[in-house]
Parts: sequence; structure tokens; C-alpha cells
Amino acid sequence: MTSLDNSVRELDLSREPGKPPIAIAPAVADLDEAARWVADALPAIRAELLRSGCLMLRGLPVTGNEAFATIRDVLFPKLASYKEKATPRSDFGGGVFSSTDLPAVQPIRLHNENSYTLDFPGALLFGCLVAPEEGGATTVGDMRRVLALLPEDLRARCEEAGWLLVRNFSEMAGLPWQTSFATEDKAVAEAYCDEHTIGYEWLDEDSLRTTQRRSAIVSHPVTGERVWFNHMAFWNSWTLDPDIRDVLVETYGADGLPFATYLGDGTPLTEEEAATLNAAYDEVTMRETYQVGDLLLVDNILCAHGREAFSGARKIVVGMGDPVELSDCAPTAQPSTTPYGA
Repeated sequence: MTSLDNSVRELDLSREPGKPPIAIAPAVADLDEAARWVADALPAIRAELLRSGCLMLRGLPVTGNEAFATIRDVLFPKLASYKEKATPRSDFGGGVFSSTDLPAVQPIRLHNENSYTLDFPGALLFGCLVAPEEGGATTVGDMRRVLALLPEDLRARCEEAGWLLVRNFSEMAGLPWQTSFATEDKAVAEAYCDEHTIGYEWLDEDSLRTTQRRSAIVSHPVTGERVWFNHMAFWNSWTLDPDIRDVLVETYGADGLPFATYLGDGTPLTEEEAATLNAAYDEVTMRETYQVGDLLLVDNILCAHGREAFSGARKIVVGMGDPVELSDCAPTAQPSTTPYGA
């Protein structure tokens, strides 16, 4: 009889400042045995995820897409879909995607997946199949702490009015609407917008502008904890490198950027407010260098995630699970197609 024959009550956890908690898996003979250990450990894994918002599982024999999907299915009883796509991803089938296909030199700031949709993944699982030579960690950060770090006046304004996202879809800017809405039919895209409280306007034959207001603060449906949950700083023009911002504005115009965010009443963020938000994200950021087989589990409401720039080959896959309705998260501002007070 091995230790795997007994119910797992505690994880072999490592906790270090600046890193996500890491659970070391016991030695296993094969993937089937690994899946049994994960199943036995699931109550402890779930408890730690609610406590810390993220958890890395290290030492499992996960080296390919199918092995990753096997463990994902143990962790997630229900998979979540990826809606209103905003970044390029490769679809490997079976609900396994590349984490992102953005260039290696481009870091990705912390964000909560699909914070702008009416339902979203409650949890994410990242898997390292090829570790980069340098950099490339999936960064994580506790959004309970970010909310606590924000100035009271900014927090109060966002609590009442939420945040506003404006997207411009065209052949030149960002992803085309056909990719984001997974259709070639304008009527289908319009019906989706109507159903999901998204304002839309066709600027010409194939250029679309959408507007959606969402809550900037939500509560976790299990723990009841309030968190900062949005893309407001992530897609704000003040977050961009100044040279890139100047080129985008010159190319598309201030009203034509692929993504633009505002306070929920339509007021632009000041440069100082954007810096305050990004400083809070920076303060809570944690990272751990990937090893092949590492699995990083992220509660998508309690914890945001991002990516470091990297060099060398890197293959990080992601699966999404535990779908959650925004309405179950006590949003402080209700979804709308228009700015607050309009």
C-alpha cells in the first residue's frame, strides 16, 4: 500500500514571499496514478485555492496536451468557454488552448480573464509543456489586496459607476469582430450583443464599435470577499508605452483604438489614476519560474494573472473551468450599454 491509497488531507506546501504557494506532488508511476492523487487531494487543493487565490502543482507527469486535459478534467468538473475573444490563441482541441500567442518580447500585465463578459471562468489552469530559457512566468496577484490598496475616492467612484470598455473592430485594429464573436454573420454578432448587454455601432461595412459597462468590484460567490475585477488599467491608453500610445493614436485616432477604458460614467482615467492602479498590481505580483510539468491553478475572481516577457521556446497551455455568472458575484454596478448616468 502506498500513500496514494489513503485520502489526502494535507498538501506538501511551500510558501515563499513573492511566489504562489507550491504543492509538491508525490512520486507517481504514470498519469493514471497522478490523476488519482489529484482526485484524492482535490478537497485540499480547493481549500488552498480559496485561501490563496492560486496554487502551483509541481512534480506531475504532464508533458503533452492530452495529459494536461486529463488532469484539468479532474480539477474542473465543468469547463468554461472563452467568449468575446481579445487576444490571439491557438486551439489545440478538447478545450486546451495556448495561453496567448502574443510576441515573446511583450509582457502581459495582470488581468482577470473575461472580466468584461456576463459569465466567465471561475478558475484557470496553466500547464508548462516547454519551459522558456529565461522569463516567461505566468504572474499572479491577489485582487483582494489590490482593492484594499486603492485610494478611497477612486474605489468609491468605481463602486458606484463601474467601468466602461469601448472596443473598435476593423481589419487593421485588434482582432476582427468575426474572430471575437465567432461568426461571419453580422446579425448573429448583433444578437449576441443584444443578449449580453453590449452596445454596438457599425462604423462602415466591416468596422464595428462596441460599448459595455460592467462592475469594477465584485464579491466571490463562495467566500463573499470583495475584489477588484476588471480590465480598466489593463486596456487603458496610459498603461501603454508612450511611444506605442503615440503611434496608435496617430494611426487610429483617439476614438479608434482597439481597446479604450473609462470610469463607468465615461470619464477618462487620469495618468495619475492609471499609475495608481498599475502600482497596486505591481505590489501584489507574484511569480515562479516554470519547470516542465508545472500546473498553475488560478481562481479567476480572487487572483489576476499575466505573463513575463521571455526568450527561447515556450509552450504554456491553458484550460478554463468552473463557469460563473456575474449576477452571482454581487456586482456593485449593473451591466449596461451606456455610461453611468447617461
